[in-house]
Amino acid sequence: PAGTLELGRAPRSAAGPDLRQLMLGSEGTFGVITSLTVQVRPAPAARVYDGWRLASFVEGARALRALAQDGPKPTVLRLSDEAETALNLARPGQIGAGGQELGGGCLAIVGFEGTEEAVSAVRAQVSRALADHGATPVPGAGESWSAGRYRAPYLRDALLDAGALVETLETACFWSSLHHVHAEVRAALRDALTAQGTPPMILAHISHVYPAGVSLYFTVAAAQGPEPIAQWRAAKAAAGEAIAACGATITHHHGVGTDHVPWYSREIGELGIEVLRSVKRTLDPAGILNPGVLIAPEPPEPTTPDPRRGP
Repeated sequence: PAGTLELGRAPRSAAGPDLRQLMLGSEGTFGVITSLTVQVRPAPAARVYDGWRLASFVEGARALRALAQDGPKPTVLRLSDEAETALNLARPGQIGAGGQELGGGCLAIVGFEGTEEAVSAVRAQVSRALADHGATPVPGAGESWSAGRYRAPYLRDALLDAGALVETLETACFWSSLHHVHAEVRAALRDALTAQGTPPMILAHISHVYPAGVSLYFTVAAAQGPEPIAQWRAAKAAAGEAIAACGATITHHHGVGTDHVPWYSREIGELGIEVLRSVKRTLDPAGILNPGVLIAPEPPEPTTPDPRRGP
């Protein structure tokens, strides 16, 4: 469109804002990446995934926060809420038991990757830390998660064919607002779908942890209504409003696309949108790159009617 940007001449630079991040976060609206340099790491010699049960989502989040802030931090650290734990640990005949037959609580998945020596040392430290928080091992749960984590998305097509509505959404927030966000988004999804006559099953888990906060990932399933796309849009809009009201971000890793544009615009404000539009005008003056994604199209310039053309 407007020219070529050559970025990243050093591993670290203080020469102004990092324009690489501007391009990487632009979802193709500012340019096309034609060349890149990647960092290559050795494949880990050892991979181990453990399952741990904690008494509740609150207790589990407290343990994950301690590991994220005080260490040691595993390679993978996830925590399912009570509903997702009951489903993930259930076997045929136990579905719908509500977790009672499974011992209740919440399942944490803890993964370690690296050399044999490093994995053994960090795993022992993390295990002691989790035990100090009252966690108990769940034999086989880690291996089961590792083996099946990429199978679940393929179940969606079968569920859709069977008349179910299945979708996901995610957000990120600070530790201090985690449980408020969890409760409000669940309530918004429940109310929006129940109002349409299709009460849902809502599962959630912490998918990523940081010293300052977490990513919270929701899976929603319900019976399909007469217009399933409109049905989900109503639920998604309710969840988006709840996320915005809680002060969380509209998306942690799914991207903005077109679905999140209204909430993203509110999140960064009018001035932020104008900054992005200014960049768009400079780099893509013809407006041909992924139009409508990330930022809404600019309204057309008002025109003055030609009096010679009549009314």
